[in-house]
Amino acid sequence: MFMFRLSQSSRIAVDVSARTLTFFNGDSALATYPVAIGKSSTPTPLGQWQVINKKILTDASVFGSRWMGLSAPSYGIHGTNNPASIGTAASLGCIRMHNHDVEALFPLVAIGTPVLITSGSTAASAHQGKIHIVRPGETLWQIARMHQVSLERLLAANPTLSPHNLYAGQSVVLP
Repeated sequence: MFMFRLSQSSRIAVDVSARTLTFFNGDSALATYPVAIGKSSTPTPLGQWQVINKKILTDASVFGSRWMGLSAPSYGIHGTNNPASIGTAASLGCIRMHNHDVEALFPLVAIGTPVLITSGSTAASAHQGKIHIVRPGETLWQIARMHQVSLERLLAANPTLSPHNLYAGQSVVLP
């Protein structure tokens, strides 16, 4: 169990190519876990999401012992009753974790925690770079100016981001 105060900038980064989930508190990576991702016919959705619900599961199920639902409809981060699938592309798109790992992560994750799901080099830059959490009323242009980057670079670093659908609490990767 981690013994520290979590910052309001806690976030999760999932790299589907490396099949890892990293939990950040501010700029510090606190833990990295192996995960299973969606198979090629049902891939894990890349993009910027949020944890929108959490549930402790008491009955035996394919979702293991914990569920953290994402703002990507019908997707979540959860445990598994098939630990041999961790490290593979086996799910219907959800992110599977060993039950002991999801149980350790679960109490650290608040509703609204940003989840960035990327593949390959974009994920590497997300792990090493910074993320801006959108405040109410902010625009991409304001965020770009605030961090002294061009709007074009900001959009290139966030290929799935829609400038017309920004919402408070959303994460924006800073190039």
